[in-house]
Amino acid sequence: MRISAIVCAYNEEKTLPAALHSLLAQTRPPDEVIVVNNASTDLTRAVAMRIPDVQVVDAPEKGLVKARARGAEASTGDALLYIDADCRAPLRLIEHVERRLNRAPHVVAVTGPYKFYDWDWVGVFGARVYDYTLAPLAHVGFQRLLKIGAVLYGGNFTVRRSALDAIGGFDTSIEFHGEDTNLGRRLASVGSVELNYGCYVWTSARRYKALGRGKSFRLYVRNFWSEIVHHKPKDLVHDDVRY
Repeated sequence: MRISAIVCAYNEEKTLPAALHSLLAQTRPPDEVIVVNNASTDLTRAVAMRIPDVQVVDAPEKGLVKARARGAEASTGDALLYIDADCRAPLRLIEHVERRLNRAPHVVAVTGPYKFYDWDWVGVFGARVYDYTLAPLAHVGFQRLLKIGAVLYGGNFTVRRSALDAIGGFDTSIEFHGEDTNLGRRLASVGSVELNYGCYVWTSARRYKALGRGKSFRLYVRNFWSEIVHHKPKDLVHDDVRY
């Protein structure tokens, strides 16, 4: 199995190097590492170009899902691993993901939770409560019982190319909010999306800090409900806190 690691980046000159080096240091290295420079106005592209064994492609029209689609187009892997530019992959992430995909042919995508390296204990505690209560309940309920969707962490997922092709690729009409629930719902229609706690990544809490805890939670619930029930994003709010 060839695995492509794809990092979409908009103005990420400061956080991008750590993400790329964490991918290059894997116990099971990716077969290629691709940075999608998404309309950055800083030194994101130049920073990525300085790191050996990293391919840089451009997506001049701003939009996270457009950047993900550009990464898929440029890649050659049988499985596509996406992490955000402010994430840091544990040393055995790709090893764990590959093992799950090889052992379970019916699994079309593997996703895992976030661990935050720059949030206070209140935020970390709230995230852990969600990860181990609401997330698994929603995942099992929507995917196995109701068969209308699946939980998918947008900054940390690996998808089989064959499954992505089967659903017609990414929905590029979505700019940011709602893209993860949209993808989880559509992938669940062609196979199983696995929520695996061993496939976590470290990430920044900057989005939550910028929006505030209450607003972030309300926005997530509203978009998740709209995607699952109505099969389309509703009243999506696009913020400019990078990705």
